[in-house]
Amino acid sequence: MRDISEITVQQHFFPDDGRIPNHPHYPFVRYPAVFDKTDAIEEVLERNHWRNTWRGSVFDYHHYHSNAHEVLVVAEGDATLHIGGASGEELHVAIGDVLLLPAGTGHKFIRGSHSFTVVGAYPNGAAYNLCTGDPIEKEKHIQQIAAVLNQVTTLYLERTVLY
Repeated sequence: MRDISEITVQQHFFPDDGRIPNHPHYPFVRYPAVFDKTDAIEEVLERNHWRNTWRGSVFDYHHYHSNAHEVLVVAEGDATLHIGGASGEELHVAIGDVLLLPAGTGHKFIRGSHSFTVVGAYPNGAAYNLCTGDPIEKEKHIQQIAAVLNQVTTLYLERTVLY
């Protein structure tokens, strides 16, 4: 695992696009090439209170989680993801990248290598919901995003404050 001080952190703010609220205060953050193939990603996440881990891909439709922040670590391959909802942007990600998605941040798989795999996790193992931008539920989701903001103190990855 590379020392976080050696990494150029990339931040992106995305506005509410009408369906995907994104986060009103926290940016989407990308830490490129943090891990390598020999790192035990799940163990590092667990040590830093990112739990409820899973391995897989990213859904191929715009979605977000209104009740939890999410970290995605690219464990294998590479892909293009669409971040921030329909008005967001496409981002190429590769093995070792760490993506921090604050509650409400839209994300979608566009294309990628056959081996593309991420490890996902949530602060203190929070149970996450799946939101697709249903306008009927939007106000409830915005309230949940605000509640997450009020609950979070500080999130870390190996002694580095993410938020």
